[in-house]
Amino acid sequence: MSASGNAAKKQRIDKVLSHMGKGSRSDIRKQAKQGLITVNGAVIKDSGYHVDPYTDRIQVSGEPVIYREFIYLMMNKPPGVLSATEDKRDRTVLDLLKQEYAQFEPFPVGRLDKDTVGLLLLTNDGQLAHELLSPRKHVPKTYEATVEGEVDAADVAAFAAGVELEDGYLTLPAQLTILGRERGSKTLSQISLTITEGKFHQVKRMFLAVGKKVIFLKRVSMGGLKLDEQLAPGACRELTAEELALLGGGEAET
Repeated sequence: MSASGNAAKKQRIDKVLSHMGKGSRSDIRKQAKQGLITVNGAVIKDSGYHVDPYTDRIQVSGEPVIYREFIYLMMNKPPGVLSATEDKRDRTVLDLLKQEYAQFEPFPVGRLDKDTVGLLLLTNDGQLAHELLSPRKHVPKTYEATVEGEVDAADVAAFAAGVELEDGYLTLPAQLTILGRERGSKTLSQISLTITEGKFHQVKRMFLAVGKKVIFLKRVSMGGLKLDEQLAPGACRELTAEELALLGGGEAET
């Protein structure tokens, strides 16, 4: 790589360390003055010192700092929480994150309704988020739902052809599978549905278009990524390298 290429990779050490959750810029300035920061074994007292975070050996108080720019999280979204970065009234998915994850300032990739649960991807990788959300990509998303009413073969055929929503929009073909039924005072159908677009409240609106109501909705997969059913509601973990590859991303921390 050229000298200019190396220069382009260098960043201020206070920026690198704040990104990695080692404190605010002022905190890092104090640590530097106290001689607590070393780069390649040398004490650095200037918090504006430029480093290559990927190749330089950086330590704070003797602890190595392993730098990474992006983070990729799988969350099992619980009900009652917004898929947003902030809200004045309700809790958001970001409020559920541990500080070690929150410091990377991730955001939800797409949205799940407040009462919808299941797979939610959070990242600070804007390029990957764009790829997954682009309407041109038709990334498949699979949901499991409980529907009030008897979902039947006619509904399967209608969804396969595309249904017209209340605003006149004709959805793309979707794969509807009937998983089971419960008959009591009301008939409840358990279904699986795979769609390749993401219109507002789309799954609920598709069933309304055929005269039925979704009363429980859970997203179980997005692209090749499947929800880790071992994750408790509200919990999250980093994607493995294999899981990230399924989404078309780079290498994740394992």
